[in-house]
Amino acid sequence: QLQLVESGGGLVQPGGSLRLSCAASGRNFDVYHMGWFRQAQGKEREFVAHITMNLRTSYADSVKGRFTISRDNSKNSVYLRMINLKAEDTAVYYCAAFRNIAQSTDPSTIDTWGKGTLVTVSS
Repeated sequence: QLQLVESGGGLVQPGGSLRLSCAASGRNFDVYHMGWFRQAQGKEREFVAHITMNLRTSYADSVKGRFTISRDNSKNSVYLRMINLKAEDTAVYYCAAFRNIAQSTDPSTIDTWGKGTLVTVSS
């Protein structure tokens, strides 16, 4: 099983950008699908984006055109590039690893998570 550590969160003004990173340790990173989820205060954890082991990507409608997910298997890492950030993007962002792509639609079925990194979008 992988261990995941996120980094790159912080405070950014509306319209700004951030790049989140997720470093994985463990074996066989390249056979996992990887995803980013977020949880705003008082709300449920929600899907943001995923990238499959075959490099196919999918995004929540709320972030399409603004967020880009990528992975570097040589570095056991996955990234989330975020531009044109909005106040409603404020949340703790979590990295997740899973073997069944359908799990991205139900975070409760995923058992490999990082501890999260906080993104605050505010002026």
